[in-house]
Amino acid sequence: MKILVTGGLGFIGSNFITYFLQKHPEDSIVNLDKRTYAASAIAYEKLAKFPNYSFVLGDICDNELVLKLTKDIDAIVHFAAESHVDRSIEDLDPFVKTNILGTLNLLKAAHENKVKRLHHISTDEVFGSLDLDSREKFSEKTRYNPRNPYSASKASSDFFVNMYHETYGLETTITNCSNNFGPYQHPEKLIPKAILNLFSDKPVPIYGDGKNVRDWLYVEDHCSAIDLVLREGEPGESYCVSAGNEVSNIELVNSILQIMGKSNDLIKFVPDRPGHDRRYAIDATKIMKELGWKSKHTFRESLAKTIEWYKENRTLLAPAN
Repeated sequence: MKILVTGGLGFIGSNFITYFLQKHPEDSIVNLDKRTYAASAIAYEKLAKFPNYSFVLGDICDNELVLKLTKDIDAIVHFAAESHVDRSIEDLDPFVKTNILGTLNLLKAAHENKVKRLHHISTDEVFGSLDLDSREKFSEKTRYNPRNPYSASKASSDFFVNMYHETYGLETTITNCSNNFGPYQHPEKLIPKAILNLFSDKPVPIYGDGKNVRDWLYVEDHCSAIDLVLREGEPGESYCVSAGNEVSNIELVNSILQIMGKSNDLIKFVPDRPGHDRRYAIDATKIMKELGWKSKHTFRESLAKTIEWYKENRTLLAPAN
């Protein structure tokens, strides 16, 4: 199988390519990436060592390039996206361009070139926010209710993916995942920012009261779910992916402090951001029952592995601010 991966130098994309080519050495991957600020220079060097891998510098909004790359491709795995909520609040235009128009351009090319399958990576943020005292969880049946520019752009892209299946017959699948963590994540995100700051005994900023809850998923577990859905998922279906690790931001940072042997005096509460969703939680029953997927990594062990990776690579990473 020959796969076009978009955004394969980003956090989840680079982990997926590594996971996939190690598991399926008979297959090949073409990686289309714009190399924005979020692209990993470490991943760029490491991925180049795979013999069945090739890299193309380019933009998913480039119609001519995308049409060319989707010829003779069996499947597309679409990661490319602007993904930082704070940046989307400051300037939503790049999110509209990449997440909506870029996805639409990819869908058009996939349909024109008769690509057998397009798998779209989405997020639990499209479902909105849950109450802290609720036991409710997001599922494939949850109504979309995006509350910030980033999640609104991802919700729009999901709708276009579903539309291309229903109207044009393109075989598509979607995974809506919980918060990922692991190697190669950009230092603007909470876990790598906390880790890198703590190496230098810098304060770790936490929004508001720190009680916002996220459902954490180790990136390799997410990669295994994508691989499974790509090969066995039902066309036109969405699958929610989660390991069931619901943790508040303050609990998360305290766990990092404990593993790294640092004092909680380094926690710094900062003013909350606008529209900050209170709680995310995913019910992954569908992908577990229908496809037999399950996470393999415990939260504490994978968090320790993540800290160790940043320790080994911190000299190659930009400092967190």
